[in-house]
This record gives sequence, structure tokens and C-alpha cells, in this order.
Amino acid sequence: MTGSRLRELAVLFLKLGAVSFGGPAAHIALIEAEIVRKRQWVTRQQFLDMLGAANLIPGPTSTELAINVGFVRAGWPGLAVAGVSFILPAALITGAFAWLYVRFGTLPQAAAALAGIKPAVIAVITIAIWRLGKGAVKDVGLGILGVLVLAAFFLGLNPIAILFGGGALGMLARRTTAARAASGLLPWPVLRAGTRLASFWRPLVAAVAAVPLVARPSLGQIALFFFKVGAVLYGGGYVLLAFLEQGLVRQHAWLTHQQLLDAVAIGQFTPGPVLSTATLIGYILGGAPGAAVATVAIFLPSFVYVAVLAPLLFRLRQSPWMAAFLDSVNVCAVALMGGVTFRLGADALRGWPSWIIAVAALAVLLRWKVNPAWVVLAGGLAGLALAAFR
Repeated sequence: MTGSRLRELAVLFLKLGAVSFGGPAAHIALIEAEIVRKRQWVTRQQFLDMLGAANLIPGPTSTELAINVGFVRAGWPGLAVAGVSFILPAALITGAFAWLYVRFGTLPQAAAALAGIKPAVIAVITIAIWRLGKGAVKDVGLGILGVLVLAAFFLGLNPIAILFGGGALGMLARRTTAARAASGLLPWPVLRAGTRLASFWRPLVAAVAAVPLVARPSLGQIALFFFKVGAVLYGGGYVLLAFLEQGLVRQHAWLTHQQLLDAVAIGQFTPGPVLSTATLIGYILGGAPGAAVATVAIFLPSFVYVAVLAPLLFRLRQSPWMAAFLDSVNVCAVALMGGVTFRLGADALRGWPSWIIAVAALAVLLRWKVNPAWVVLAGGLAGLALAAFR
């Protein structure tokens, strides 16, 4: 029975990983259609519980949802099979694009296509920020928190510190009155979860602090950087931009803004998790071994979190403290996305052709429910067409 279930999980999530264009929301919709409506592996309420649980921990929500489905369907082996199967197609496709980018990225045709893709990507991210922001900023207090986070980002503070500091500040501010009424005690499941996380988080922090990063990264340094990002990444794949821009471009100077934007652009029109962008960046930094190391490192924390917290995840959603923390972290994540998009836009939107493509992409995305992958592809074709008339 377990073997047949593992095969079912592998086939399903390999397929979903190969066709899931459009970002986390599209991935979640596809998974729901397959496991709730078509196969009836879980009830709708169980699916919502798993989705809520995935939103409470760092990492890519849709990938962690797939990992959770695997655990519910086939236990610990299912956890590994579902997660790896969902990630593998995106990693392989992105790896192929990485090879093409490194080999042909400087050719006029490739440069023209990327010149059209990048403003379209800016439009896609801008729409995502707008839609996420409408849901995240639930009151004036959260709006003020978002402004403070944006200011901290432009002042150069570390995105990790901003996320956790902003989350803690917002949680305390929103729960002060309720905490007094409840004698300031956290629910028991939250304390147990914190104890479990601390057991492996402390040595990780110590290891990160002990290893210096240099201008030319080794495979170990690539792995360390992407593992650290995967371990603290709240807010979905787009927030990855803030961590990559701060760490790869500003702090270590491993990439230029141009290369980062190219990587994000390629990640937008490939299927699967947005975090597979790490595959391309790893290839740029260290060839095929660097791509493999970066991919494994950035996704590994998601498997660890789901494995460690699976027995408690459904109960954590009931905690008002965790709900307040999540609300605050979501606002911080949206603000970070806005700050990075502003910086990337300054590089991408140079000259009237780029502005035309960006505005047209915004108009299409606002007017119609179009898969963002098609908008990005259209941007690349527009870039080629505009280059041909120059």
C-alpha cells in the first residue's frame, strides 16, 4: 500500500512541478484541484488546515503544502517523495535556462529578450505586492509598521532582522491588551513548538556566525548562504528578492543587480517554486555543482520545519499570539518586496521601450486574469520586436 501511494505522490507532484506556472497562488489552486476535488485524498477542511500551517512557518508555502500532503498520504517517506518531486522539474528546467543564460546571455538576441522580460517581471511583482498588501494591511497599526519597515530597508538594515524584529514588534503591540487579560502566557502548543525549533536553530545560528563569506564563494559558502535564506524566509517566494538583493548584491558583491534581475526574470517564466531561482544563481556562482548545492540548501529547511512541527502545526493556528506574529510578518514581507522592486525597477526601466512594456503588462494584469508566465513571455517577444526596429 505504501509503495503504491509513494508512486502516486511521485507521479502527481512531478506533473504539478512541471506545469505549475503562475506563482504560489496558482500552485495551491492546482494542488487543491488534484487532492481535494479529483482524488479526494483529504477533505477541504483538512486542506485548509495544511495551508494555514504552511503559512505559519518560513519557506515557500506551496512547496511546504506539497510536503505536508506527502506526509498525510504516506508518512515520512511520502514527505520526502512529494517535496522532491514537486521541486525537481523546476530545478531541472531552471538549470537548463541557467546554462543557456551563462553561454548565450550576452548575445544581442538574448539581451533583447531579457530587456523586454525584465520590465514585465517588474509589473508582475508590482501586482503581487498590491494584491498581497491589500490583504496584509488590515488596520492602521499594520500600515504604520509597513512604513517603518520600508524605511528600515532603505536605511540598509538586514532583511532577516527586519522580518523578525518587525514581526515581534507587531505581535507585542497587537497582543498587549489581550496578553494582560490572559496573564501574558503563551499557549502550551506554542511553547512546545518554540522548544523544538530552538533545539536545531541555535547551532545553525552559531554556524552561520562562525563562517566568513568572501567575494568568491566556495560550494560550502553557497550552501550556507542559501540554507540561511531558506531557514528564515517568511512571506513567500517574492520576498526572496529582498534577501538575495541584500546578501548577494550589496553585502557580498557576488552578483550585480543586472544578474539578479535576469535570474528573477528567468524564474518567472519557469514552472514550480519561485525559489528555484536559487538554481540559476548557484549555476552562475559555481557551475552545475553550485546549482545543485544552492537548490538543495534553500529547500532543505522546508523539509526540516514540516518534519519537526507536523504534530503541532494544526494547533498553532489557534494561538492569538501566533496569529498576531503572522499578521505582522506578512506586512513586513510586503514592505520588503516593495523596497526591492523599487531598486530593481531603477535598473530595469531605462528608456521608453521598457516603460511601454511595463505599463502594458500592468494594464493586462489588472484588466484580465492572465497567467503571469504569459505576460513575461510576451515581454520577451516585445523586447525582440523593439530591438529589430532599432
